[in-house]
Amino acid sequence: MTMKKSQKNVQRDFDKLLKELKNKDGFINYRYEHVKGTIHLGYLKTGVDPEKLEKYILPRIQDYVYNDLTELNEHIPFTQTELTDDNSQIQEKLVHGFIYLYMENVSPSYLLIPVPLDEKREVSTPEIEFSVVGPKEAFVEDIDTNLNLIRKRLAIPQLRIEKLEVGTVTKTDVAVVSIDGIADEENVQTAVQRIKDVQIDQVVDSSFIQQTIADNQNSPFPQLLDTERPDRITSILVEGKVAIVVDNSPHVLLGPTTLIEFFSSFEDYFLNWMTASAFRLIRLVAVFFSILISPLYVAVLTHHFEIIPHAMLVTLVHSRTQVPFPPILEALILEFSIELLREAGARLPTKVGQTIGIVGGIVIGTAAVEAGMTSNVLLIVVGVAALGSFTTPVYKMSNTIRLIRFPLLIVAGVYGLIGLAIAIAYIMVHLLRLTSLGRPFFAPVFPFRLQDFKDALIRLPFDTQNKRPYQVRPSKVKRPLTNENDK
Repeated sequence: MTMKKSQKNVQRDFDKLLKELKNKDGFINYRYEHVKGTIHLGYLKTGVDPEKLEKYILPRIQDYVYNDLTELNEHIPFTQTELTDDNSQIQEKLVHGFIYLYMENVSPSYLLIPVPLDEKREVSTPEIEFSVVGPKEAFVEDIDTNLNLIRKRLAIPQLRIEKLEVGTVTKTDVAVVSIDGIADEENVQTAVQRIKDVQIDQVVDSSFIQQTIADNQNSPFPQLLDTERPDRITSILVEGKVAIVVDNSPHVLLGPTTLIEFFSSFEDYFLNWMTASAFRLIRLVAVFFSILISPLYVAVLTHHFEIIPHAMLVTLVHSRTQVPFPPILEALILEFSIELLREAGARLPTKVGQTIGIVGGIVIGTAAVEAGMTSNVLLIVVGVAALGSFTTPVYKMSNTIRLIRFPLLIVAGVYGLIGLAIAIAYIMVHLLRLTSLGRPFFAPVFPFRLQDFKDALIRLPFDTQNKRPYQVRPSKVKRPLTNENDK
């Protein structure tokens, strides 16, 4: 509460405030005659819940006997009320769903009451990380609802939530969530400090935070994992990691993370460990296949056709007899067509997008082969590569795979297998140097941690995973926690 001014100055400031607010669309100022004086009630119509206003505020203004706003405040059934005489604070609070009360010639200050209009989406099933088994709840755009979904699963006093405000214009709420006694304090402070250092005028989604606090903003690889599943957040917080919840975003960020986590579906933990491990390996093989199969096809046909077995070479030559383009141009045209279909399907309404993807792929592919624009073998290769990229559980990593395939294609077409090997080595060096909140991104491969491989390429049974990942430097390594001295 600010220092109180004299009643005369407050009245002058109130007249000035009314003059400024009358220019705002939807501003309403009511006058009520009370035995102690005239009461003004003002708010912005678009941000206040009219039902709460009529049910809880107006009856108390009209029916209760009080001498000033301080006494009235005791009868208002709302927390976070404030008494202030600062006009700038009043204008700021009005846009956040507050109403003000002012008594002429009685109270030297205003009473601010939060009556925001809560219009938010109900908790629904995950749309991107959907699983057949397991919980069916997903985050929504309201930060309080999302934090409640986490608290419901982690109802412990050690759950730590530190709220920040980011964006000079939007002033978006951001919460850094961790578990005291498990999460490394350095990881928590790194996340908090980077968010505090963000200089940006707007934050409309967690993706803005993800990009601005990344260790390497010029890398195509996402360095924080985003998820829409509260159960996944709970599991990773217990491992000692940090979650970043952003208001107005249904996706929560997780870090420090590793490359392998982007190819692990949380549904793996709901299945038998052997089944889950097999699916995880299939996913990893599919990703490597998606990245390398088209460049290998181009490199071999352009520069190293002598290594192709004779029986297969006959098939490839026959499939390309009417194709007028070299393999590199043929592959680029087909890959570009696949990307066009993906973008068209993503931007159109759901039902129309599905139709475009299926019909467009069949019609264009068949027509291209019959017209001699591409070979049927390459059509199969590109189609399988596209399917392989779809197996990536995290959408943003799937986009990265789609992106790096094009430079690999060009290098393979120009320099052959040697160029392709150098390009892959460059990507590996980049991944080895990459970090997530200061921790190695390529762990547990580098630095090598045998213990962490129990939940990396494969997932071993739960009773063998008796230690948290070393990569995040947890304060308590052993699990489950048996006493305060576990290290």
